[in-house]
Amino acid sequence: MRKTSTMSFLVIPVAAYLLSGCAGIAVAKENDSNIMNAGTVAIFDNSEEGGHAIEVDGKTSKYSNATVTKTGDSSGDEADFYGENAAVFATNKAQLTLSDMDITSDGEHANAVFSYGEGTVVEVSDSTINTTGNCSGGLMTTGGGTMKASNLKVHTTGNSSAAIRSDRGGGIVTVTGGEYETEGKGSPAVYSTADITVNDAVLRSGSSEGVVVEGKNSVTLNNVTLYADHNQHNSNKSDHFNAVMIYQSMSGDANEGLSEFSATGGSITNANGDIFFVNNTATNISLSGVKITNNGDGVFLRSEAAGWGNEGSNGGKVNLTASGQQIEGDMIVDDVSVLNLYLKDESTFSGAINPDGSAGDVYVELTDGSKWILTQDSYIKSLTCDMDSIDLNGHNLYVDGKAYESGISSGNAIEIKISDGNEKHSPGAGMRPPIDGEKRNPPDGKPKGTRHK
Repeated sequence: MRKTSTMSFLVIPVAAYLLSGCAGIAVAKENDSNIMNAGTVAIFDNSEEGGHAIEVDGKTSKYSNATVTKTGDSSGDEADFYGENAAVFATNKAQLTLSDMDITSDGEHANAVFSYGEGTVVEVSDSTINTTGNCSGGLMTTGGGTMKASNLKVHTTGNSSAAIRSDRGGGIVTVTGGEYETEGKGSPAVYSTADITVNDAVLRSGSSEGVVVEGKNSVTLNNVTLYADHNQHNSNKSDHFNAVMIYQSMSGDANEGLSEFSATGGSITNANGDIFFVNNTATNISLSGVKITNNGDGVFLRSEAAGWGNEGSNGGKVNLTASGQQIEGDMIVDDVSVLNLYLKDESTFSGAINPDGSAGDVYVELTDGSKWILTQDSYIKSLTCDMDSIDLNGHNLYVDGKAYESGISSGNAIEIKISDGNEKHSPGAGMRPPIDGEKRNPPDGKPKGTRHK
C-alpha cells in the first residue's frame, strides 16, 4: 500500500500553470502549458512511495527555473526498469525539456531524471542533481529511451547509484559538459546497458569503477576527464579493482554480443588496481591521445575469467586499438581469453604481455612507426611488425613458443567468437577493430507492461 502523498506545488511569483489533480493533491503531469515564465521559481515536492514530483506521459512539456524534491521509497524492477518513484519521469514518447533545475531525491530506488521507452526524449541542461538513497541514479534511461544532458552537476551518495545510469532495454544517452560524481559502492560514474556518449565532461567515482559497460552496449568518451577510485567490491565475483570494467552479468539486463569502449583525448586517472578489466564478453576498446595514469599497483589490461558466466568460456575477448597513444603497464590474458592488440599512428606500449608465461592467445600488430618496449619477458601467439618496432630492452619475447630476435614479422589476428544468443563467428582471420566513424544500432529495448520475472 502506498503512503498518502504530500505533494506540494509552489510558484513564486504565481505563473500561469495548469495542474491535474488526484484526490485533491496537486500533480505536475502531462500538460503542454508547463512552460515557466522568465524569473519564475517553481517548487515541486513528492513524498509518495512510487510517486513522481514531475510526470510527463506522452506529451511535450518544458520546465525551467524550478526546484524538485523527491522522498519516499520503492523497490525492484518497477523502479529500476520502468521509472516508478523517479523524481522526474517521462514515458510513452513524451518530449520533456528541463533547464535551470535543482533536483534532489532522498529515497530508495528514487532516480532523479528518468527517460523510459522508445520515442521518449528528455533534454536537461544547466541543472543540479543530487541523490542520497541506494539504487538512485542521477540520469536514468531504460526501454529504448533517449537522454540528452548538458552542463549538469550530478552527485550521488548511495550504493548502486551511477551518476549516468541505464538499465534493461537501454537507449541512447548523450552528455556534454558538466561534472558527474559518485560516492557509493557499486556506483560508477557511468553504468551502461545503452549507447552512452560523454563529451567535454568530468567523471569521478569515489568507491566504484569509473565506467562499466555491460553486454552489447557502448561508452564513448570525447575529451573527458575521468578519475576512478575503485576501493569497494559490490559482489564477491571479482577480486580486482579497476577504472573501467567491461563484462556480461548474464542477468538478462543487457543483450549478449560485442561491446565497445572508446576514448579520444582527455584523461583517465586510476587510484587503485587495473585500468581495464574485461571478462565474460567480447569488446572493441579504442584509445586515441588519452593521457592515462595508473596510481595503483595493477596492470593496464586484465582480460580473464571472473565470477560471471560459465566456467571455461567466461574470459575476455578483446580488440584493443591504440592510435597516437601512450600505454604503460602490463597486459594479462588468461587461458580462456583472447587479445588482439593493434598499435598504430606512432603509438608506444611500454610493458609486458603475460610475463609469467604463455596463457591466452595474443596477437600484436605494430604499424605506422609504433613501438613496443618490453619491461619483462612476454609471451604471445602471433606478431606483425616492422624492422624496428620491437625494443626487447634486455628481455625475451616468445612468439608461439619461439624467441623473437629482430626483423619484420607477419602474423594473423586471433579469431574471436562473439556470443549474441547464437554461436556466431567474426569474419576473416579475426574480429576487426571498428572502422572510423562506424556506429552500431542501439540495443533493442521495447517498453514492457509488466514487471520482469
